[in-house]
Amino acid sequence: MPLFTAQVRHGQSLGFLVLGATLHDIITRLKAEPQSFPKLDLSYEPTTPVVSPVVLELPPNGIRLRFDGPGQRLRLIEVLDFTKSHLTYKDRDILRPAVAAQRNPTAASTASGPTYKHICRMVGPAFPGEYVEPEVGDETGLGLYILSYPGLAFSFPLKSSMWSPSKIDSILQSSVSPQASSMAIFRGESWSEARDRLFTEALDPTDVFVNLFKKKETVPVEVSHVKIYGEGRLELVRPAGHVPFWIQLGQTSPQELVSELGPPDAIYRKNDRRMSIHKPRRDTSTHSRPDMTDFRLHDDSTDTDQSSAHTTTDDSEDDNEEGEVAGNVSGECFYNYFYHGFDILISTPTPSSQCPPSKSSSNEESGPDAVVPVDISSRLVASKIIIHGNVPGSYPFNRHRRCRWDIQYLSPNKHQGIVDSETPFTEIESRLFDEWKSIYKNLDEARARQRGMVLNRDWGDSPGSSCEFLGGWEDSVEGKRADEVGTGTDDVSGLGNTTLYGFPGLVFEVLNNDTVSGVTVF
Repeated sequence: MPLFTAQVRHGQSLGFLVLGATLHDIITRLKAEPQSFPKLDLSYEPTTPVVSPVVLELPPNGIRLRFDGPGQRLRLIEVLDFTKSHLTYKDRDILRPAVAAQRNPTAASTASGPTYKHICRMVGPAFPGEYVEPEVGDETGLGLYILSYPGLAFSFPLKSSMWSPSKIDSILQSSVSPQASSMAIFRGESWSEARDRLFTEALDPTDVFVNLFKKKETVPVEVSHVKIYGEGRLELVRPAGHVPFWIQLGQTSPQELVSELGPPDAIYRKNDRRMSIHKPRRDTSTHSRPDMTDFRLHDDSTDTDQSSAHTTTDDSEDDNEEGEVAGNVSGECFYNYFYHGFDILISTPTPSSQCPPSKSSSNEESGPDAVVPVDISSRLVASKIIIHGNVPGSYPFNRHRRCRWDIQYLSPNKHQGIVDSETPFTEIESRLFDEWKSIYKNLDEARARQRGMVLNRDWGDSPGSSCEFLGGWEDSVEGKRADEVGTGTDDVSGLGNTTLYGFPGLVFEVLNNDTVSGVTVF
């Protein structure tokens, strides 16, 4: 396995591992180089996967990456084994394990990290560090002395019996001084100052080098989160200094999407009966299904994993589609924005969802006035948006970047906060039930229309099964994702089980741990 070679930039990055990059960006890049990164281990809290930090370890490379839960942004880079990667700082080697191994086969095990003298010569003088006492019951008596610089820190194992604030400098410069056991890259003036707010400090994506991952000549401004106002109106919020982009479902054109969001990463089209799930149902006297408040299931059958090749069409039989470009489409399709974290259905206009009872169109913030074309009924427009949560452990994990959202018409009060992508669904359901119960005849009807519908992607692969139009089955074998992060052989067939809940203009896909995996707005 070739050694991972990277430049250390304090407070910024380790090679292409950039602070502020998303979990989706990092995993996509690592999976593109399996020879250099043969194993990825993902750890998360199963009960709160979008609240607690997510940890990605690269055991063969001696590196550990920590991401915050809500935004899945890289907050901390740790080097746990200096011998497994070739790292440099301002073009100077931090440690050269290959040279040590050539001189003496056993030397690699002793040259485990840089010395205090080498670090000071390489990086420069530092203020006195801090000593972390060993844990209670630790028989080794080893604590850690942390030598900290702005955005960079080194840890030295040191017995508590040797610790002395007045003598630490001479101890570390002696011939028997310990070598650094680990290194951390973070944002902050010092480790002691940064660690308490490491996962909570606000990050401006324009202040880091996230755009390097896309490798495009022009990179559209990233969407930080989506505000849902009801009646098909959404505000796509972007970093400070960039005006938000408003989408009015049923009116916003593909050309406007491309102008504001850039061309989609892929265009997905199905010219078969499965796309009919998105069209309004006609009244029929036979084989009717219960009305679930216009419960429209989203088609998530796109092959949106970054490890696959993206094509502009899928199973299409229209030969005239050759040469078609984004923004000039000739039929229903999805615009897949993997790096923004959502998909947008382009189709003929459909009626907007009704206005929330607690709001009215006259006083609700509506964003810039939209000019409605005269021929709107014959044009293709954005009619639905699927916002992805990229929840660790869910079936579609790592197909899209995590996109955060909030429901603006559920106003916060002194007892309840804002409803957003991190809110447990039981609370979301309660708030939405209170909002919409007045439109039904009675509470029984409201509960019947808002009850959950089980979605099982592990059903058989017959063409008539639900997984045919809900998708992803072609990427699995007996319910297992072929590209699942890690190399374990545990049965993950349960990952396909989710429950769908419908409210006017909204469909939630909810995992068994009460976490929202995705929300469809129509």
